[in-house]
Amino acid sequence: MDPLVGKNILITGASSGIGRALAVEAAKSGANLSLAARNLSKLNELKDELNTYGVKVIVVATDVTQEAECFHFINQSIEHLGSIDILINNAGISMRAPFEDVKTEVLKEIMDVNLWGAVHCTKAALPQLLKNKGSLVAVSSVTGFKGLPGRSGYASSKFAMNGLFESLRMEYMSRGLHTLIACPGFTASNIRVNAKLADGSAQGDTPADESKMDIAEDVARDILQAIRDRKDFMLHNKQGKLIFWMNKFFSRLLERKIHKAIAAEPNSPIKK
Repeated sequence: MDPLVGKNILITGASSGIGRALAVEAAKSGANLSLAARNLSKLNELKDELNTYGVKVIVVATDVTQEAECFHFINQSIEHLGSIDILINNAGISMRAPFEDVKTEVLKEIMDVNLWGAVHCTKAALPQLLKNKGSLVAVSSVTGFKGLPGRSGYASSKFAMNGLFESLRMEYMSRGLHTLIACPGFTASNIRVNAKLADGSAQGDTPADESKMDIAEDVARDILQAIRDRKDFMLHNKQGKLIFWMNKFFSRLLERKIHKAIAAEPNSPIKK
């Protein structure tokens, strides 16, 4: 039997991208779900789709930058599902702008969503996760161990996530808590379309060829398998693994290659 059958899984940022794909794949596996995002209409559309799998699904409109809303999401999950087995901190936003131009409010917003959203939800769910010896998951990024030019705020938030969840893994390993840091590579989704520009407006387009990227469904399946296997760390694809190992042994070469690739993007954040 699939170990996810009957488990109660909470997912933030569930209305689109990897979060939505995680919800679909988890429901297919027989898990009950509590889904959070700011867009309630999209969550309700997803709930209607997931009802066909015969699992319990609740949705809670949640702005993860607000601690009270995160605690409300966790409390509603416990009230309707009875307990929490797995928390997947997936909510996240990106940016694309030169550091010299980007407003500090934009950097703060990135950190509030990506890091503090995970802090708030984890803080609220931790007693249940410890009680059930459950799984705590951070959907981080390859950018969490190798920064990218023009994505200083995003990289900072993901580096911080990795440090937070590594610390929690060691802090609670003797109490049965499983902590997974999942680092997908570039994944086709709306994260680049919604990425913040220097003034905080949405980019509205993507500078990359999304057709050459991973698809969210594949990433979601890998994350769920890593949860089943209670892995500590997950790199999704060959590109991510290459960056990981090159960064260890050939970091300057890697940085020159990244600089060249980003400099060649349309409207590149690298100034010449």
